[in-house]
Amino acid sequence: MNENPIGIFDSGIGGLSVVKEIINILPEENIVYFGDTARVPYGTKSKETIKKYAEDDVNFLLKYKPKLIVIACHTVSSYASDYLRKKFKNIKFVDVVKPSVEKAIKVTKNKKIGVIGTTGTISSGRYQLLLSKNNMNVYAKDCPIFVPIVEEGWFENEISYKIAEIYLSEIKKHNIDTLILGCTHYPYLKNVIRKVVGENVEIIEPSYEVAVKTKNILEKNNLIRKNDKGKIYLYFSDIGPYVKKAISFLFDKKIKYKLTKNV
Repeated sequence: MNENPIGIFDSGIGGLSVVKEIINILPEENIVYFGDTARVPYGTKSKETIKKYAEDDVNFLLKYKPKLIVIACHTVSSYASDYLRKKFKNIKFVDVVKPSVEKAIKVTKNKKIGVIGTTGTISSGRYQLLLSKNNMNVYAKDCPIFVPIVEEGWFENEISYKIAEIYLSEIKKHNIDTLILGCTHYPYLKNVIRKVVGENVEIIEPSYEVAVKTKNILEKNNLIRKNDKGKIYLYFSDIGPYVKKAISFLFDKKIKYKLTKNV
């Protein structure tokens, strides 16, 4: 079982940021990643469609017999994580919402926390509920255009900056000291987001928190692989012109990737 890979899926290339952090923290683990780039974005879809896509993604990963699956999509984590846990009872899942919330609560000083995400993630209210339960003041904003911007490869230019300025202007008024990037696509835009919100705002990147959570679960269940460096397998349901750019943007070494139609 220790040799079995960690499975990770997302609606597109955003979850590659989770892959990067898991490689950094767990370099000996084998990883199989699936990005559903043919059907991105998930954040504008209905709850039932999101659940169906998520189930398809898990079924793809199950072919590789993962010892744990990371739901690297905030929309799926918000709408379908409980559904997946009930549907696939023998699989350990890590979602991206809870680790981000736990970190934000830990670092905030004035209890004013901003959350940005897809329309689906924000509409689900999951972030707002978990933070409010811990007596936090929550200011949420959906930023749907961020995902296609990232999928287009516009990580830092005048257009991405202007859109970030428009989206975040309202949240800034509330004097937040912490901002959760509630979508794994958003770390690609961290530099422009930082310019808009300022240096004094703590930005929570879910990818690192998820990697730490994954490590803790594997250690607790005696599933850590202790051999040589692990192998990385990246699969996408469609390979557009910016998949390669995203991989080059995140990873120093060459990582192979493949197109799959088996979804």
